[in-house]
Amino acid sequence: MNSKLISICTVIFLICTSQLSFGQYPPPAGHPGSTAIYTDSSVFYGWAKHCKIVRGYVNIADTTITYDGLNHASYGDSTMALGKADGQVVSLGDGGSATLTFDTVISDHDGWDFAVFENGFSDSFLELGFVEVSSDGIHFVRFPSVSLTQTQKQVGAWDTLDTRKLYNLAGKYRVLYGTPFDLYQLRDSAGIDIHHITTIRVIDVVGCIQDPYARYDSQGHKINDPWPTPFNTCGFDLDAVGLVQNAPSSVDDNLQIPQVSILPDPCSHQVRFYTGTSSRLNYQIIDPLGHVVIQSSFSGGIVVNIDKLPDGIYMVNFSNEATSLRVTKKLVKYSSSL
Repeated sequence: MNSKLISICTVIFLICTSQLSFGQYPPPAGHPGSTAIYTDSSVFYGWAKHCKIVRGYVNIADTTITYDGLNHASYGDSTMALGKADGQVVSLGDGGSATLTFDTVISDHDGWDFAVFENGFSDSFLELGFVEVSSDGIHFVRFPSVSLTQTQKQVGAWDTLDTRKLYNLAGKYRVLYGTPFDLYQLRDSAGIDIHHITTIRVIDVVGCIQDPYARYDSQGHKINDPWPTPFNTCGFDLDAVGLVQNAPSSVDDNLQIPQVSILPDPCSHQVRFYTGTSSRLNYQIIDPLGHVVIQSSFSGGIVVNIDKLPDGIYMVNFSNEATSLRVTKKLVKYSSSL
């Protein structure tokens, strides 16, 4: 391999690792671009009415460990997960779950469809959960999730996470701010009808990176979150699940900055732009010299072929057709043959 090609590979590698280091998903609640929804938002029209809890261990790696004589989580009860998010929670324990039903059938519509609340006491002390839905209460489909947190070292019981490295995992936001989910993402899933969802399930991710106990995101990454937490409050702390309609694009109803995910990034041949709302967005892919190389518009999501673009760092401008505001994100293009 010649020195020029080695240099290109090195630069691309550094760019890729830098992207993973800083994260690529929406930031904490209250920051521009966040998708967090506050409990008092007018977008909520319903809350869970019934909840069944299956408790997990206080330490899944050693089930002899107890807290107050019990080897399972014991804080709170199922009623804590009912009604509006208020900071009162039920702890699920390592791998524990909560199955919730509502007084109405949930249907996919424009924007977010529901939000899950945890009680993280800061923007970085976070405990995570998978989210699944069902049309019959028997067959469940899990939302695709991504965790870009490093997996070389266990996140300790009091260590922190970067919200920007987390996607579609409940608990991404601090107390009283819900993590939203869009049923449209599951439109091609077998066994459910996204216009007739009756049940939502939240499952603690455990967070342990030891092979026997690790849980994985939809891309095969181990999910690393605070562990072990051998207390009665261990695992995901479920506060509430709220049903959403006409969701704002951020916690501020007046801030109409479009929320867009770029997947995958870095990428080589095709890239997908995904937004959680039906608002039509314009996009421009701009090369390092400031030239617009690809532009168009979309709503919901779009796959863009970038195979013919030279390797490098591009900026992508997204703008809402109904406003003058925009958001800009970085896109890294590389050749898979390098």
